[in-house]
Formats: sequence, structure tokens, C-alpha cells
Amino acid sequence: MSDLSPVKPPENELLILTGMSGAGRTTAAHALEDMGWYVVEGLPPELISTMMDLVARNPGSVERLAVVLDARSRGLYSSMQEGLAQVSAAGINYRVLYLEASDELLVRRFEQGRRPHPLQGEGRILDGIRAERELLAPVQEQADIVIDTTELNVHGLANTINELFNDDGPITLRLNVMSFGFKYGVPADANYVADVRFIPNPHWVPELRPLTGQNARVRDYVLENEGAGEFVDRYVEALKPVLDGYRRENKHYATLAVGCTGGKHRSVAISEELARRLAQLPNVTVNVVHRDLGRE
Repeated sequence: MSDLSPVKPPENELLILTGMSGAGRTTAAHALEDMGWYVVEGLPPELISTMMDLVARNPGSVERLAVVLDARSRGLYSSMQEGLAQVSAAGINYRVLYLEASDELLVRRFEQGRRPHPLQGEGRILDGIRAERELLAPVQEQADIVIDTTELNVHGLANTINELFNDDGPITLRLNVMSFGFKYGVPADANYVADVRFIPNPHWVPELRPLTGQNARVRDYVLENEGAGEFVDRYVEALKPVLDGYRRENKHYATLAVGCTGGKHRSVAISEELARRLAQLPNVTVNVVHRDLGRE
């Protein structure tokens, strides 16, 4: 049986907040502060363990500390790993939150703000973004939580942070089930990607073509096709130990992306059914997003 019982974070919890410049670190930091976190910006990564030692020496002073790091910190990855190794050896719970966004959105945000990217030097904004991606790639790979803010405004990101890091700690696993179209690209923040293009495409059925996977006729057409029901059954069963493992590893947010060709019929219907089934698991909250629904 799945064990997803609520777990309250221990004292002196540490959160490393990092990610791409322009992806929303400041918004996330402000949201954490509003929830009572003590947020430190500009701290050299090698001083993380020193900071936590000072906190530990003053019980009750700071229970939840968030350290904001960016690529301008010299040797960010190696310094961060060294500092976190010392924190882990001291028995302190920590997580790494990484904020991501598409190149196009980041360029637009820097242009709107009329400021250069911190790593672009004499080049273009896009040059700075690419340099930062390269530097932060190993950090993103090892992050506990990755949030793609491309489709989020300021309020949407703040709400997401609030759901993940409320006053009592995240007591449920927040699962984001996202339908998408492969022709528009795979979601950057997907932990798991399911390809449902093996199901016949309703696009080629004239009376179903103008409808979407949220329509009952399309849903029935998709789910009643050979292999579709079995896929859903087995996929839910396969995800159960994964969700258990996320909790054991102190990960509380995951994105399951379900793709078809255009993100209108099959992926939408399967996402809705998966979400319905997964929401029945104990202590799992499910959010459904249809990324490409409405695109031509």
C-alpha cells in the first residue's frame, strides 16, 4: 500500500532558490518571505553551511531559511555542492528549487525591463541566456523541484510557491498533469513524458475533428480504442511506487506530460483520465493543464 502520510519538515529547514535570470527568483523570494521564510540573497555558496551553523546555534531564531543563488556566484555548482554536503552531514533537511523559462520569454522580459543579461558581456541577451544555461545545467539536473514559469504570471508563480511551501510544509504531493502537442515541443519541466500517439487520431474523424479531448464523444473514442484503457491502468500502477519514492526523497512537486501530435484530442482525453485516477490516491493533489489546447 502507498505510504504518502503527511510529513512535517524538521526545524532549520533549508531551501536553495536558484535558476535562470528573469525566470522569477525575486517573485518566488517575496512569496517565501510572505510565508515567514527568512530569505538571504547574495550569500556565497561556500558560506551556506556557515549560515546554517549560525542558525543552529540560535534555536528558534530562524526555522526556515531560503538562500537565493544565481550564476554570477563564482563556481556556483561546485561551491554549492560543497556547502550542501556539509549541511547534509549535519543532518539538516534541504531542497533545491530551480526556476526555468523559455529563451523567448527570458529575452522578452529583459527587453521589457531595458536591462542587459548579467552574463551577456558584449554580446546579445540570448548569448547571456545560453551561457547561463550551460553554467546551471548540472544544478537543474540535481534540483528537487523544477518550475517552468513560461506560462505563469507573477501571481501564478506566487500561488505555486505558496502551495509548495505553506506554513506547515508541503504535506501532499502536488502532481501537475499536462497535455501537450509534440509539434510544439516537449515541456521543459516534465518529470515523465507519455506518448499517446499510438491511439488513432480523432483528427481524421470528420465529426470529431472540431471537438477537443474534453468532449465526451472524443473522450469515449480515445479511451475505447484498443490499448488505451490498458495503458491508463498500467501507467497509474507504474506511477504509484514513483510517487512513494518522491515522498521518501523529499520531493513534493512533479509534472507528468502527456503528448499527442497537436495537443487537442488524445493527450487531452488521456490527461483528464489519468488525473481523475491519480487524484484518488491518498495525499496527492492533481492539477490538469492543457498547454496547447486552442492552438491552430
